Amino acid sequence: MDNEIRLALADSMRDFRLPRYHELPDVGLYLEQTVKYINQCLKQLGCIEITGSMVRNYVKQGLVVNPVQKQYYADHIGYLICVAILKHAAPLEQINKLFFRQKTVYTNQVAYDYFCMEMENVLYCRFGLKETAEDVGVTSSIEKEMLRSAITAVSHMIYFNACFRQLYEKSER
Repeated sequence: MDNEIRLALADSMRDFRLPRYHELPDVGLYLEQTVKYINQCLKQLGCIEITGSMVRNYVKQGLVVNPVQKQYYADHIGYLICVAILKHAAPLEQINKLFFRQKTVYTNQVAYDYFCMEMENVLYCRFGLKETAEDVGVTSSIEKEMLRSAITAVSHMIYFNACFRQLYEKSER
């Protein structure tokens, strides 16, 4: 792959950052606002979006707890961001089981913030912004290893799609 494309790929992910738990809206967003917020957070990934019907489906399947008076708060939004990303690497049933296991070991805030750090860590490595993915966090668990595996799989899919976008843009010039 030529160097110009590699540099463009790295630049496309250079500023990617997921909001941490304390930054998530906790004022109660309605479904349309929630979907818009999450899609804005994931826009830089280029190939991951969520819809209102997907959110309703995740609630119905128990992946996300019911909204409170039709409003979604930080816990809901954090789960929805994770599901929107992880569903590209694992079936919803496995994601639900992973969430269940995570809840027995970590608080929602700790698990979500770890997810964000790991997602950025693996993506930066995949897009050539750093040499290797570092160990994130201080503990080791099978839940963390499972999550990193899913994130790694998603990062390859994101990279694959970004390569096609760059190649298409280059051919259009």
